[in-house]
Amino acid sequence: MDFNLPLYVEDIRKILPHRYPFLLVDRVTDINPGVSVKGYKLVTTNEPHFTGHYPDYNIMPGVLIVEAMAQLGGVAILSQDDFEGKRPLLSGIDGARFRGQVRPGDKLDLEVTIDRLKGRIGKGRGTAHVDGKLVAEAEILFAIVDADAE
Repeated sequence: MDFNLPLYVEDIRKILPHRYPFLLVDRVTDINPGVSVKGYKLVTTNEPHFTGHYPDYNIMPGVLIVEAMAQLGGVAILSQDDFEGKRPLLSGIDGARFRGQVRPGDKLDLEVTIDRLKGRIGKGRGTAHVDGKLVAEAEILFAIVDADAE
């Protein structure tokens, strides 16, 4: 694939199958297909999960922060010619740690490094920062399947 960075939402939608309200990556700023990727999510108060997750003090759920990392990792994997048009599935999360809160108005900076990829199974390491402070990290296990697989 050819890339003109940054990748905007309409470019990301050409790579990932996710759509609103569950596309959690707004921009890809750096990519080395199959190796590493950087991007971010702009957290806004009108996101649906905030209506029920601490509605009087909005905090982005940790599982959605990990999902955002996994989606960004999916961009790195699906950007390889061998996996173009495939579907990434989150198959495991190891060592997840949440070290800070993510609130509306924050820019959630994400980075994922792919540590291992054997066939269609892989493992990556993701981090999330707000204002330069580490707020979350996790090892992400994934599988790549055909888009029409069930």
